[in-house]
Amino acid sequence: MKTVKNICAALMVAFTIASCATPVHVEKDDSVNLSSYKTYMWVDTRYNQNDNTTRPSSYGDISVRNAANAELRNAGWTETSNDPDLLISYDVLVQNTTARKSDPVYTQSYSRAYYNPRQRRWSTIYYPSQFLGYNNYEVPVKEGTITITITDANTDKAVWQGWTTEELNYSRITPEEISASVHNIFSKLNVGAK
Repeated sequence: MKTVKNICAALMVAFTIASCATPVHVEKDDSVNLSSYKTYMWVDTRYNQNDNTTRPSSYGDISVRNAANAELRNAGWTETSNDPDLLISYDVLVQNTTARKSDPVYTQSYSRAYYNPRQRRWSTIYYPSQFLGYNNYEVPVKEGTITITITDANTDKAVWQGWTTEELNYSRITPEEISASVHNIFSKLNVGAK
């Protein structure tokens, strides 16, 4: 009996954690078999060929690449510096937006005193608060979007792209948030599937 309770508790915790994950969106080329690829190389994305500016999110480069390298090694791929099968790139976007919030609204509770002539004493009637509806409003928030693109090195054709958007607690994306987002994105990468 104790084992059944422990298993149920573990399943409830796992379900709660899984339901808190941010949604991941994926676009892929269904004609490509990802299990045929074995090596990859990172490439930097630029706005155009003449863009030589340094990336402002260089602090995030290490976190994204370390998290992605761990996921790609788990998928059986190896990083190489010459003649790769795949080119991997990523983009991090932090933007200001608004989120809709709702707060319940209740009436004020009150009480009323009355005199009961039969019992010859004063009594109190309590009226509890009642639900009136919701107060809807918008608050400014920061959202971070991480996009990872996998491109075939021979054809220069994007074969897989995954992205997720998450509301940020601070103005910057923390390494923990980056690692969790990258893990969620690569959880949708089915290397064995066509």
